Amino acid sequence: MTHHIILGAGPAGVIAAETLRKHCPQDRITIVGDEKEAPYSRMAIPYLLIGNVEEKGTWLRKGDTHFADLRIDIMNARATQVDTVARQVVLDNGQKLAFDKLLIATGSQPVRPPIAGMDLPGVHPCWTLADARAIAALAKPGAKVLQMGAGFIGCIIMEALKQRGVELSVVEMGDRMVPRMMGPMAGGMIRDWCETKGVKVYVGTRVESIEPAGTPSGILGKLASAIGLGGSAPAGQGLQVRLSNGQTVEADLVISATGVRPAIGFLKDSGITCLQGILTDQCLQTNVPGIYAAGDCAEAFDNVSGQTIVSAIQPNAAEQARVAALNMAGQHTTLKGVTQINVLDTLGLISTSFGNWQGVEGGEQAQLTDQAAGKHLSLQFKDDVMVGCNSVGWTEHVGVMRGLVEGQVRLGDWKDRLIQDPTRLMDAYLACAQGQGQWSGAADARRR
Repeated sequence: MTHHIILGAGPAGVIAAETLRKHCPQDRITIVGDEKEAPYSRMAIPYLLIGNVEEKGTWLRKGDTHFADLRIDIMNARATQVDTVARQVVLDNGQKLAFDKLLIATGSQPVRPPIAGMDLPGVHPCWTLADARAIAALAKPGAKVLQMGAGFIGCIIMEALKQRGVELSVVEMGDRMVPRMMGPMAGGMIRDWCETKGVKVYVGTRVESIEPAGTPSGILGKLASAIGLGGSAPAGQGLQVRLSNGQTVEADLVISATGVRPAIGFLKDSGITCLQGILTDQCLQTNVPGIYAAGDCAEAFDNVSGQTIVSAIQPNAAEQARVAALNMAGQHTTLKGVTQINVLDTLGLISTSFGNWQGVEGGEQAQLTDQAAGKHLSLQFKDDVMVGCNSVGWTEHVGVMRGLVEGQVRLGDWKDRLIQDPTRLMDAYLACAQGQGQWSGAADARRR
């Protein structure tokens, strides 16, 4: 009997296990997850903090016996090593699991900034259900909350915090909000919007230290620390956060949202090739036969950029898991490509980022900005193909923007028309996409 081991109990791991069970009814399937929770979606945590769902609402599968009914075993442990020669996984409890096929779907882990005070009570990441419980206990209406990081994940957390009625400050090292998704104009507009909603935003600023409230500063602080008078504050006693601009911000809660990275440290010396993530081929197989990767820890080829990338969004995780599982089941299947899409709701302001939003060397661009109306549109071209775009407050043609970028639609003369008037995206799509087969599915649907 073939034994499939899946490392990771997130969306990729669960979808892969279910796909395997469908196509391998007699095989043994084991999911190894490192949290003592039912498999759940991290993307649901902000909705939990807002109060839109209870903890059970974050579960990926709502039935209490779902995995048992499918004969999928779930183990609570963390992989510490993969022995590709012996074909076994070593766990933190000392157990060794032999496998025939292995899927690594361990996802991402939060980046912990090297800042003094990160271990103090009241300082938390926002990544797990345990984190969410700790945050909910402190983020009461009127509480002073400082969040480190204003990237994509940070903005989603910020939305949840604001709805809890806290007094919120956000500190971002970059020169604008969402710097890995938005250009200077777009990021600046998002910041302006947040400040009109009562959020204090510091950009181009670092947190230098976090200290218990009342800790002396300067020479007196160093002296007190040297003779052991600094102490540490119990939870709920307050914190003071020192910033690189010289300011000190008081906080009841500090949240670290400074980014994530693939959780692949346990693969060191395994022989599995890792770059930014675990390098995979079009079948999601690694350089070691029978070992696959999917989701936020996998690095796969992106047709738009022409490079291998880690694209940590749930639609990618789901499709990569499906493709990997089919190949593990012996059904040759290839991944069509990696999607680079981000659609963000920041306190009611919708922004998007697709493909090479920064532009490409030798390319052209078109921009349209109406700051009074809170709208910005930036289109990036290589030859007559739109290779990326940014938008803020522009919700009319989000699907069209994605279709043009991912479909690599050749625009011909329409490229010049879009440079003159970027708002004619729908006209360009209608004129160009249908003739290139992009609309074949829609046409078939209309005929039926």
